[in-house]
Amino acid sequence: MPSNSELQSASEKIIIVDESNHVLGALPRRQMREEKLCHRATYVFVFNSKGQLYVQERTLSKDIYPGYFEPATGGVVAEGESYDVAAVRELAEELGIKDTPLKPLFHFYFHNEDCKVWGRVYSCQYEGELKLQEEEVASVVMESPEEILSNRFNRRYTPDSLIALKRLLYFYGDSNTPA
Repeated sequence: MPSNSELQSASEKIIIVDESNHVLGALPRRQMREEKLCHRATYVFVFNSKGQLYVQERTLSKDIYPGYFEPATGGVVAEGESYDVAAVRELAEELGIKDTPLKPLFHFYFHNEDCKVWGRVYSCQYEGELKLQEEEVASVVMESPEEILSNRFNRRYTPDSLIALKRLLYFYGDSNTPA
């Protein structure tokens, strides 16, 4: 039986865009997932002072990639939100991180047989306590970007976040994290 938050999430209206990232309108999340419509999402790479990322293990109830590991915190951009507002909201909801400045980095397009998304990538540095969102985050592990990429064949990572991480490392180089 779905929880109230899962039912609300399924009916939440999501910004739908074309493959050039032009807004077409907003539709319920469930319809966006069922029809695999192109939408917007945020990807926040949260680094600690050692250059490790907070990697979330997704719950088995997630509507896409359940049980996968997620190197970026984030999610879909809801109707009426900007990328920036959605990034701050998702970081607070999923990990309980508030009042931490986010550095906007770049946009990217990702598509596979499961989804089409225009993402905006951010980074930040954080050292405090986490408050995990039970419905979405099963646990958090700390891994360096290099560990994630070298372990990608042994652990299931979300494919869109892996692409974002590869671009982030390519753009900033292996030794400079953008946090």
